[in-house]
Amino acid sequence: MRPPLRVAVLISGRGSNLQALIAAQRGGTLPIEIVVVASNRPDAEGLRRAQAAGIATVALDAAGRRDRAAYDAELFARVAAFAPDLIVLAGFMRVLDAAVLAPWAGRIINIHPSLLPRYPGLHTHRRALEAGDTVHGASVHFVTAELDGGPVLACSEIAVETGDDADTLAARLLPREHALLCRCVQWIAEGRVVWNDGRPHVDGAPLTDALRV
Repeated sequence: MRPPLRVAVLISGRGSNLQALIAAQRGGTLPIEIVVVASNRPDAEGLRRAQAAGIATVALDAAGRRDRAAYDAELFARVAAFAPDLIVLAGFMRVLDAAVLAPWAGRIINIHPSLLPRYPGLHTHRRALEAGDTVHGASVHFVTAELDGGPVLACSEIAVETGDDADTLAARLLPREHALLCRCVQWIAEGRVVWNDGRPHVDGAPLTDALRV
């Protein structure tokens, strides 16, 4: 049997995706060990969720830090001290320095609330509504230096309903985000998804299109 995948989770806010990972781990459906939760905001609610679950936390305030590269390097050095196999960005609201990301190529993923490549960045629900989209969703992608531009591993779709606003759309999508992230981490933990030759492979074959969850 494989040992549990050692996972570090980076957050900036409430940590609902983190809570989904914790619940799946505790429920025995996710063969991982969350070894640390780190945040750029010491007041992030997700840190309290981690502490309540007995998980180590790192809080490194980004406010007032002018040297972004130095900040990112310090944060990742603290995370690396816990020897994670995988870093999960779960609502981590920072664009990371390319030099910091380079050693983690293929070992860092992000959950993003849009069907990438549509709507990288912020305000994805509002932008989908303004564009008149009939389908919206979330994506898990491998992180590269390009904002929300790394290879998409999987996505999950929902229909946009009449009368939706950004808040209702976000609320209906959130449970799908949780399930999507847990499934993708499970695939990695089970060895079904691996990074090889600069791209993700699924069950031994190069990934040519995002999986659907």
